[in-house]
Amino acid sequence: EDADYHNAVFVGRDSNGNTRHIHKRSTMSGSTFKGNAEASDPEFSFNWRGHSNRLFVFEAPIDMLSYISLHPNGWQKNSYVSLCSTAGIAAIKMLQDNPHINTIYLCLDNDNAGNVGSEKIAEKIHSIGDYEVWRLYPENKDWNEDLISIKEQEIKNKITIGGI
Repeated sequence: EDADYHNAVFVGRDSNGNTRHIHKRSTMSGSTFKGNAEASDPEFSFNWRGHSNRLFVFEAPIDMLSYISLHPNGWQKNSYVSLCSTAGIAAIKMLQDNPHINTIYLCLDNDNAGNVGSEKIAEKIHSIGDYEVWRLYPENKDWNEDLISIKEQEIKNKITIGGI
């Protein structure tokens, strides 16, 4: 969290643990602010490096964390990267730095920008090597909306079941 505006701050580090990218997102209700700090290197956006052969690619850090919350079993073994956009720069860097990865899941938003971005990223990935690329779609616009929807339904079910 930053001190001035209380934005959530997502830090991207290189394989040596050095901070190379900072993405901020507002935590204030109704605010849509999000953006990268000046001098952030898009190759090193918010990520997690696992040891499996799978990489999951997201538009935003909050969607990456929401997806992990929806699929928590063994999440640490996989690699994850948030692009902080629909450009595939960070995904390509993850593949270059992690030659054991050969299966990529494009988990961008379920909207025009996410669909077009996924197609472009898939083309780029196929142009640099022999990778298996899959597209995973959230039910709603993005993975955070899916998580919110599920949590809201759980609350409704508890109220219905526990009501007097």
